[in-house]
Amino acid sequence: MPSNNRLSSWNVSPQNKNASNAKFIFVSGGVMSAVGKGVTAASIAMLLQKHGYRVTSIKCENNLNVDFGTINPIEHGDPFLCFDGLEADIDLGNYERFLEQEVGHPNFMTMGELYQTVIKNERSMKYEGEDVEPIPHITNEITRRFYETAEKTKADFVVIELGGTVGEYENNNGLYYEAARRMAFCSKVAHVHVTYVPIPPHIGEPKTKPAQFGIKSLMTMGILPDFLVIRSEEIIDDQRRYKFAYKFDINPENVFSDENLDVIEEVPLHLLKQKLDLRILKFFKMKAKKKIDISAWEKYVNSLKTAKKRKVKVAIVGKYFSTGKSTLTDSYYALIKALEHASVFHEYDLELSLINSEIGKKDLLDKLEDVDGIVVPIGWGARGVDGKIEAVKFARENKIPYLGLCYGMQLACVEFARNVAGLKDAHSVEVDPKTKHKIIHKVPFNRKYQVIKGDGCSMRLGSFDCILKKGTVTYKSYKKHKGFKNESKSLISERHRHRFEFNNKYREILSKNGLVFSGTSPDGYFVEFVELPRSVHPFFVGTQGHPEYKSRPLAPHPLFIDFLKAGIEKGGHT
Repeated sequence: MPSNNRLSSWNVSPQNKNASNAKFIFVSGGVMSAVGKGVTAASIAMLLQKHGYRVTSIKCENNLNVDFGTINPIEHGDPFLCFDGLEADIDLGNYERFLEQEVGHPNFMTMGELYQTVIKNERSMKYEGEDVEPIPHITNEITRRFYETAEKTKADFVVIELGGTVGEYENNNGLYYEAARRMAFCSKVAHVHVTYVPIPPHIGEPKTKPAQFGIKSLMTMGILPDFLVIRSEEIIDDQRRYKFAYKFDINPENVFSDENLDVIEEVPLHLLKQKLDLRILKFFKMKAKKKIDISAWEKYVNSLKTAKKRKVKVAIVGKYFSTGKSTLTDSYYALIKALEHASVFHEYDLELSLINSEIGKKDLLDKLEDVDGIVVPIGWGARGVDGKIEAVKFARENKIPYLGLCYGMQLACVEFARNVAGLKDAHSVEVDPKTKHKIIHKVPFNRKYQVIKGDGCSMRLGSFDCILKKGTVTYKSYKKHKGFKNESKSLISERHRHRFEFNNKYREILSKNGLVFSGTSPDGYFVEFVELPRSVHPFFVGTQGHPEYKSRPLAPHPLFIDFLKAGIEKGGHT
């Protein structure tokens, strides 16, 4: 038997009082991916939080990627950028927006990261000569992280989303399920299974067999679900509910319908009406409030669903929209949500024009003719850059409100250098390493500002402070909407995810030609915001940061509020 002091101890019990008191709710999915586990997990967490409990969420992913920063967003959606620099799955954004609390490294794990940790421990002889295997070493590392997160957050409930689909071919997620099974021996655990019941058009009635196969796969892992959430196009009738209940020994009161709704933010309200929160609290023998206050969220959802008299039309000019014959929105999910939050704030409907920056110049400009605002978001590499620069130029020359995010700020500087300052071959070294005027360039690695992602690849990741220049458009926006970290010091903080920086050699010449450098790092070295004065342009702001990841339904980000305000003032649409 292994000695008790070994890191891979066979005892997976929590080692501290708070972790031992925490309740763990595992949310799994069956039949297909994207069934709605993340939104269900976020909704459960929100409802329990409204009862006065401390809640945290964790997402477990099957990928061998260490994080999601290296994945093409077309493959897995927009990597959610956390305050601590974690590049995570899109669902962590739902956790932040639903719970209105920050999440980071403790709230996310991938199979690649787990293997990396265990192999590193093995190489350092921390297992004292044991034969290192997925069970128990990977599963113990999983449970260790669960308990550690419970301890650090002092959570009453830890809601854990198990990535992937039960029974899938790769079966990496089997280790998460094994960890969850073992935890039930020493902790209070509940399993919520989200499954899908299709309604084939040629039949016209719900068919439960795919869901039954999924639950059967879950049972082969030693887990019987305590709660069932059924996704479908329509409300699931009592006949199907009871079929699941008696076939799988689930209390009929613990089977819930989660049919398609107009907006995902409606899901917690829908589950609240069915008393899922009360059933979970009863399961754990925990006290429940007679009535929880979710009125602010309900007001937001009602406004989001209600058609407005006017709309504001915004173009997003990017290159991560297409996969095969499909058009994606998940690649810019946080951005779209941030625009949505601001549109509800202004009580305007939001109409999006998703423009592929690789299309021809004429087609691109034609699509921009009737928009009220233009956003150029994050991007990597040279593909589609020319179209983005044309969009920046069009916005600047035609006085259309413009918001440049990360790459969108960098390309705004390139466009201004070329067409206003007269530096005709100005460019970013990311696109043209041999350009004469390196407006955007690499900077030497500095541990204070950057992290190493891989061989020869350093990045600025996470939250960084910025000093705003008083009187600027950006300063006024943060001041008006209470976005300062420390207003007396003109200090804000935004999340960053990029490799290249503005070249300070060109700050003077661009300033002389009218570009305002409205925000810099506290030491003055990094350019964080650029803009044009209101006397020249109604709203032209570029930021090296990513404000879209901080916006929330009940607290829209200042920049998005004022960007849309400028678009509305431009005219809007009926």
